[in-house]
Amino acid sequence: MRSVIEQKNRECSFEFDTHRDRFMYNLNSFACPNLSVTIILKGPVTIAEIRTTGRVLTEAQVVALEKKQEDDVAHGEIETAHPGYLGSQDTFYVGTIKGVGRIYQQTFVDTYSKWAAAKLYTTKTPITAADLLNDRVLPFLEEQEMGLVRILTDRGTEYCGRPETHDYQLYLALNDIEHTKTKVRHPKTNGICERFHKTILQEFYQVTFRRKIYSSIEQLQNDLEDWLAYYNNDRTHQGKMCCGRTPIQTLIDGKEAWRDKISILNN
Repeated sequence: MRSVIEQKNRECSFEFDTHRDRFMYNLNSFACPNLSVTIILKGPVTIAEIRTTGRVLTEAQVVALEKKQEDDVAHGEIETAHPGYLGSQDTFYVGTIKGVGRIYQQTFVDTYSKWAAAKLYTTKTPITAADLLNDRVLPFLEEQEMGLVRILTDRGTEYCGRPETHDYQLYLALNDIEHTKTKVRHPKTNGICERFHKTILQEFYQVTFRRKIYSSIEQLQNDLEDWLAYYNNDRTHQGKMCCGRTPIQTLIDGKEAWRDKISILNN
C-alpha cells in the first residue's frame, strides 16, 4: 500500500512505502528536473512527522531522531502517530493466592494515550496473551471506531514462536496486527509496560493485599477492574501526549486530531 501527499504550494511530492518504511521525497525544479532523494527511516515518530509536515531531514538528523526514539522507549516514552498505532503488551507476575496458585497479569498499554487493559490468569501462555487482546483490547478499540496497527512485546514464549503454530502469532496475523519485538537481552525497551507495572504495583497491588485476603482470582480481577477504571478515566498523566489529561481523554482527543490531519491531507 502506498500513499502520496501532494503539496500544492511547492513543486514536490512525498511518497511513503508502508511495507519498507521508506519515505521518498521528489523535488522538481528547473535546475534539477529529476532530483530524487530517498531517506530511510525507522519508527513512527519520524514517519508521522514528515508525513504531516513535509519536512526533509538530513542523515545526521535521522540518526539523532532514531537515537532519541530508542532512549524514549527505554524510559517509557514513545511518540506515536495516533491512538491505536502502537500497543505495548507484557506479562507481570502478581504473586500467589492460597488455594489458587501463581497469578499472572497480561498487560496492554496504548503507547499514545497510555490507556491500559489488564487481565489475570493462572498461566502465561500464547492463549492467555491472545485472550487479553481478544477480550479487552480489540473490542474497546472497535467501540472507539479504531483498530490496532502494531504491537510491541518482549521475546517471551507467550509472544514468540513459529508463526504457523503459535497461537498468539496466529491471532495477530488473523487480525492484521504487525508484531514488533524488543531487542535481544534488552527487555527494558518495553519501557511503557515497565512503568505501568511499577504504578500498578505501588498504587493497587501493594495496597489491596494489605487490606484484603483473596480466595479467588475473580475477586482480585473485580478489584483490578475498579482500579483500571480509575486509572483510565480519572487519574491524570503528565507524559508527552497526556499533558495533564486522563488516558481516555488523551485517546479521544488524539483520535479526533488524527482524523482532522488525514482530512486536511486528503483535501
